[in-house]
Amino acid sequence: MRRRALAVVLLVLTAGCGHQRPLLYPNRQLEATGVQASERDIDHCLEMAKLYGVESKRAGRVVGSTATGGAVGGAAGAAAGAVRGDSGRRAGAGAAGGAAAGFLLGLIRWRQPDALERRFVEVCLRDQGYRPIGWR
Repeated sequence: MRRRALAVVLLVLTAGCGHQRPLLYPNRQLEATGVQASERDIDHCLEMAKLYGVESKRAGRVVGSTATGGAVGGAAGAAAGAVRGDSGRRAGAGAAGGAAAGFLLGLIRWRQPDALERRFVEVCLRDQGYRPIGWR
């Protein structure tokens, strides 16, 4: 059981290692600059976002997700325990389970930039003539 749980955690961690990057529509600008130069332009826009303080606060989102999961799990456990007569014990178990689920969800979302960073980078790329069409 422990090995299976560890394997799941490692899988989630390795799946969330690389950050998402914008995808560019193959327009004249992309064809003129080429893929390697466009990747450098994407790096530049991501760096500009960092420079202006617009980068994603990924660690804060994981902490928030963990806290929210713990609160929801604790409340659900207490409610279920109130019916059965052991709300304290069930609240603790619900909080632990909810926090674990919130933490894992936060790790899965780690790769995703927040909306402001996404918009900043897309405007930066459009200013250079690119057409961002999504993130992957």
